[in-house]
Amino acid sequence: MAEGDPAGTPARRAAVQLLHAVTVLGKPLDAVLGGALGGLPQGNDRALAHALVGQALRWLVDLDALIDSTTAEVLAPDVRVRQVLRVALVGALRLGTPPHAVIATALPLLAGGPRRLAHGVLSTLFKRRAALPPVPTLPPAWAARWRAQWGEDMVAAASAALAEVPPLDVAVQRATDGLEGVSLLPGHLRLAGTHGVEAIPGYASGDWWVQDVAAQLPVTLLGDVAGMRVLDLCAAPGGKTMQLAARGAHVVALEKEARRVARIEANLARTDLRAEIVVADALEWEPGQAFDAVLLDAPCSASGVFRRHPDLLHLKAMEDLGALLVVQAALRARAAAWLKPGGRMVYAVCSLERAEGEEHAPPPGVVAEPLLTAELPDWVTPAADGTVRVLPGMVEGGADGFFMARWRRG
Repeated sequence: MAEGDPAGTPARRAAVQLLHAVTVLGKPLDAVLGGALGGLPQGNDRALAHALVGQALRWLVDLDALIDSTTAEVLAPDVRVRQVLRVALVGALRLGTPPHAVIATALPLLAGGPRRLAHGVLSTLFKRRAALPPVPTLPPAWAARWRAQWGEDMVAAASAALAEVPPLDVAVQRATDGLEGVSLLPGHLRLAGTHGVEAIPGYASGDWWVQDVAAQLPVTLLGDVAGMRVLDLCAAPGGKTMQLAARGAHVVALEKEARRVARIEANLARTDLRAEIVVADALEWEPGQAFDAVLLDAPCSASGVFRRHPDLLHLKAMEDLGALLVVQAALRARAAAWLKPGGRMVYAVCSLERAEGEEHAPPPGVVAEPLLTAELPDWVTPAADGTVRVLPGMVEGGADGFFMARWRRG
């Protein structure tokens, strides 16, 4: 902290740096978070910086509308003063920072820059008693895309889902004293409030792991896997690998990226679960024998996880899914060929794009095995063709957007 800067200024400086990295440089928040927060002391400053940038990304369209309503000329999207104003306003309008403290911590971030402009914008908005709308406005390109595919109700539900940090979902393998929540699926708990994950009872002993409720469904749809040899393709970070292992499967977890394998290994060690880990490209690897079941959670646009990762709405260009669709088709075909006769496969993507889900047929060698209402929790219903689509607003508290289909080899 520079001498004389008010308390909280370093956290806001880090938040400005992070917003620039995401909205101007096009970098995922997770990739730059550690570097930006590394110079801050542990505890409140880091938490504040993370909260400021997270809230700013959720409300970015509306923050910019407020800023632009006060200036004679629209500020360029990449200028520092816009980032500073976004951070300052979200602190006031979402985190409850008093106006005088907002201005006092914003101006030092513009040393040598347009302090008078920033002061004028903030003062004008505070005098107007400016407020954000009840729910965030989605970036127009995303709203148009989702409206065309799913309708106006889904767009409204997506906006509502973006408004708040989602609850913490965990997959539970052992009962833990003091771990309480709402179960939306066998083996699932949704915990109330906000949490430092490592401080929650049962974390250190590996009784559970963090996993969105929708992401827990694909393993459930494989049925009873105890004693089966099951392939988990594209396995990192390992949530589904752990689900399978906890259900008694002999799991082969295949992951292309060696750096992500370390996370699978750490998760398995903490939970005292076992799996055979293979570091290889699924488009080149050949198994030594066929599998009883295969789970393919394929690489995808990841548009379905926007409520947990709002930076995706400001990073992803969805105009051309062509390369991803080619990879997905190739993975589906290879995975289906590795099934034993009668073997079952579940294909899943955490995407809200029909092209990555509904708009494809089963790969060669397998036939659709429709998912049944009795196999699913009461908050999701299979489509007429037996596939499953999870959309925003389907369950209170939300869930990641997912598509799932099940096939069987003849």
